[in-house]
Amino acid sequence: MAKQAAKKKKAKADDTPATPLNGNNHRSKLERKFYDDELSRLQFELVRLQYWVKETGQKIVIIFEGRDAAGKGGTIKRLTEPMNPRGVRLVALGKPSDIERTQWYFQRYVAHLPAAGEIVIFDRSWYNRAGVEHVMGFCTEQEYWDFLYSCPEFERMVVRSGIHIVKYWLSVSDAEQEKRFQERAGNPSKAWKLSPMDLLSREKWVEYSKAKDRMMEYTDIKESPWYQIDADDKRRAHLNCFRHLLGLFPAYTSAMPEPVRLKPRPAADEQYVRPPRESHTIVPDFYPG
Repeated sequence: MAKQAAKKKKAKADDTPATPLNGNNHRSKLERKFYDDELSRLQFELVRLQYWVKETGQKIVIIFEGRDAAGKGGTIKRLTEPMNPRGVRLVALGKPSDIERTQWYFQRYVAHLPAAGEIVIFDRSWYNRAGVEHVMGFCTEQEYWDFLYSCPEFERMVVRSGIHIVKYWLSVSDAEQEKRFQERAGNPSKAWKLSPMDLLSREKWVEYSKAKDRMMEYTDIKESPWYQIDADDKRRAHLNCFRHLLGLFPAYTSAMPEPVRLKPRPAADEQYVRPPRESHTIVPDFYPG
């Protein structure tokens, strides 16, 4: 009980980001140029990380969780865009099928765990049961508590098998989430991001806060701890996440291939005659200049 009380004290009562170090309630957002330069530098390091994972046969799972509109999708996009898609997989599972509902809860997630040399990113994960399923009543109380007690043992088993589990919770304030919801609602090109479930979640802020606190209390374990990222400023969230991730695997700096030296191209085949351009259907140039 004392251990649980200490962990509960450690967890935040809600998702409001911690007070900034400079003491201001409203931190200025990072300048675009600084952000772009630092993002480019960190993305280069992420490429090096992937080379190391491949060369050494590492197996890494990165879990992104957080409230709706916390910025999970944007963070994942910038994390994966410099990487070789053959070595990184994104897993974003929908609701379980009728058959999957009868299986062991973790079964459909196990099928997506990485092989040697792979990085697997979960855009939401088995923690659905501790969040949306519990708050929205999609699982029973027995199933919910079974998850909270079983999840640490499941993750310990996965880690013992040689898989690294990195868990990030993107923490967004009530005001910032509402601002992002309003932006999506007023922009037809972003309206698809507002699902009926997102709209329902607006009415259950406190319920989600309680669920998140309890989830942290039971599943923040030393083998796979939770790392919380203040995400009201998306740019800061991206940079802080990537820099932290790289710091978890310091050995990655040893991996980087030598530049490829291209040999001269072979001489053209003088016997080859290219078909006339008119014989092909060419997409018109919509931007002549």
